[in-house]
Parts: sequence; C-alpha cells; structure tokens
Amino acid sequence: MTDKDYRFYGWEYADQKADDKDLFDGDLRKMYDILSECWKADTCAPRMRADWTEDNRTLGQCSITAFLIQDIFGGEVYGVPLGDGNFHCFNVIKDKIYDLTSEQFDHPLDYTLEYPQLRETHFAKKEKEERYILLKQRFKEKQKS
Repeated sequence: MTDKDYRFYGWEYADQKADDKDLFDGDLRKMYDILSECWKADTCAPRMRADWTEDNRTLGQCSITAFLIQDIFGGEVYGVPLGDGNFHCFNVIKDKIYDLTSEQFDHPLDYTLEYPQLRETHFAKKEKEERYILLKQRFKEKQKS
C-alpha cells in the first residue's frame, strides 16, 4: 500500500514509531494495515453492528482501536461528541492527532482536545472491554504472520 491509499486522519505524518517495540515494531500506517484485517462485525459496537460491512470496516471500532494504539504508542485518547451521548475516539501522540477509524464518517470531524477519554469509563461496559480484548488478540496474531 502506498501513502496515497491511506485515508485515515493523520496518515500524512503517521510515521510515528511504537514506544514499545516488544508489543509492535512498526508505525501507525503498518498498524492500520494489520487492523484492517482484524476489524470485523464482532468487534464493532453492538448498536452499529447491523450497518457494519467489509467496505466500512472502521465503523464502530473507534474506542477499542484508540486504546490499543495508546497501549502501543502512548499518548492520550480524546473524543468527538456525536450528539447522542457517545463519543468518537481518536489519539494524540506527541502533539499529533491520529484517527485510524475516521473513514467511517462522510464528513470532517472537529478534533479539538476538549474531551479526554478514559479506558476505565469505556471499559465499564463489559462488552466493550471484551471487544477490545478480541481486537488486541487478533492484532497480535496478525502481526506475527
């Protein structure tokens, strides 16, 4: 895949390397490539699952993806309010914004750093923590192959 094929927010400067090389030895573009094989309907948020398709793999994957990225690259997770009480999560790593699941939207998002997101809050929902564990497991398996 060449740079022009990436469409996630921040792809242009996604050469950020992982903090923990034992967890992952690569940059955010490589992580996106692997995650593209890991995102499935069963890792999608249940409220969006009926709309999930192979053509829109990032749908409903934001928080679990953002916290997995945080595990590997460090940084902070922030949210964009969606108007229904939910947030779309994205990452801030070394003062740069990355949103590996931005392709699910057909409009630009406001990436102001106003709403920090905590994994404890998100993972209070057992189903979300289980989806995170499943995504993390798939990611580990795919990067070894």
